[in-house]
Amino acid sequence: MYVPFAEAPFAQDQIFNRPQANASTLKTVFQTLQENSCPLHYNFHMHTVYSDGQLLPSEIMQQAVDIGLQGLAITDHHTTGGYRAAQRWLQEQRQTQAAKHHHGDGQSNLPLLWSGIEINAGLLGTEVHILGYGFDPDHRALQPYQQGEAVTGSAYQADRVVAAIHTAGGLAVLAHPARYRGASVEALIPEAYRLGFDGVEAYYAYGNPSPWKPTPKPTHQVKQLSRRYGLFNTCGTDTHGTNILQRL
Repeated sequence: MYVPFAEAPFAQDQIFNRPQANASTLKTVFQTLQENSCPLHYNFHMHTVYSDGQLLPSEIMQQAVDIGLQGLAITDHHTTGGYRAAQRWLQEQRQTQAAKHHHGDGQSNLPLLWSGIEINAGLLGTEVHILGYGFDPDHRALQPYQQGEAVTGSAYQADRVVAAIHTAGGLAVLAHPARYRGASVEALIPEAYRLGFDGVEAYYAYGNPSPWKPTPKPTHQVKQLSRRYGLFNTCGTDTHGTNILQRL
């Protein structure tokens, strides 16, 4: 059953009793995600103009507020620039709301924003995408993966990417596991487990339907395997267009 965000046992900050956007909180959220969690409650896969998306970070954040998202992550390719810009926007909004609250007329309707990134990597001879969440974006372990393009050499291998994300305090998730032609879901997910991945993007709309909805067959396959290997199931629209409720 989907657990409403407000009922989850999160660590809180002092302004409006808001939960903290850290990896520990994110684990709790991932444990609650179901097929209907995205895209109206959470969205953990979005791109901005900092990589190959069409939206400014501020536009993504405003859409998130308008929709009423409880939490999200911006996952630009090989950069945290979009996340950092969104974090600045969010901080400005918090300061404005804090000032209103001081005068008795403020209320918090702002979502949690976790750090995020999408990194190309080699896994079973196939190029896959690894989503990192809840990490310290300034940690030196992730600096090679924040240069705007895929790395080469040993740092390109999935085990190295996962290790870097973990060293920076984050969680590593295999993105859209049924999209890769070079290796099957049945091969990729056990290998991801062996390498220490934390989760898989189980709820993904492969055919870009409108309205957004996870594709049934791959969702079922991925969830069966994630259950077998004890991996989190995550979700996101993978938006590259002008609407965070759709991929394109």
